[in-house]
Amino acid sequence: MGIVNINDDSFCGDGTLDPQQALAQAEQQIRDGADIIDIGAESARTNRGAITVEEEIQRLLPFIEAWPRVVESLDLARWDAQQLWPPLLSINTWRSEVIQAVLPHGGDIINDISALPNDTNAKLCARHGASLLIMHSVGQPKVPHTHVQYEDIMQTLEAFFDEKIALAVRSGLSPEHLILDPGIDFAKQREDNLTIYRHADRLQKWGRPVLMPVSRKTVIGQVLDLPQATDRDAGTLACISAGMQRGAQIYRVHNVKAAAQAVKVLWAVR
Repeated sequence: MGIVNINDDSFCGDGTLDPQQALAQAEQQIRDGADIIDIGAESARTNRGAITVEEEIQRLLPFIEAWPRVVESLDLARWDAQQLWPPLLSINTWRSEVIQAVLPHGGDIINDISALPNDTNAKLCARHGASLLIMHSVGQPKVPHTHVQYEDIMQTLEAFFDEKIALAVRSGLSPEHLILDPGIDFAKQREDNLTIYRHADRLQKWGRPVLMPVSRKTVIGQVLDLPQATDRDAGTLACISAGMQRGAQIYRVHNVKAAAQAVKVLWAVR
């Protein structure tokens, strides 16, 4: 899953407000091996204020509307026969007003970082035939929750996904339309994140794809003493390796080329 930020406050400094530039980034990521492109108009950084619903919609729509033309212009045979084709479009947003406005124009997945506090977003996905990515977190998005402590993070995740999967299914989504994300770095401490990598196989119990948001995460910087996010790509590949050993299926990354090559080699070895 390649990351494309249609904003000007990405923590890696790779965001753009130019939809054509964002589309070019997505096209290059597909060439580099991406199966899914995840677009977001609002940074999840908690030290930046939220943008308005209207602004988020205005940033997303030009990309979504142009997406089919990008896919049609690419020839899979020139890239990689192992790639998912056509590539999927994931829309990274949690506000129901945004989802309601953009899904009629396209999108295969809603990447919801809100931890699904109610059934609204699940119902919208069911109505428009989109899949839903459920991420674990605590409290409102865009608000720091670095104080949160867990007695047992894996038990917490298992109880959370039991509850949220049931909520989504009651809302009309089939289990086949759900993806699970343990929410690395979201309302978690260093040891919580490392424990998730260590025991990610426990997230296979529901039989749904597990996304590991591994790219350049704070926990990597903590382990390697690397304050600059762009210096963490080697650590990112290590996290992909850990995830593959424990059954995770999707990896959200900035450096798609390096990640895709690492996955190919790891898969060949496996």
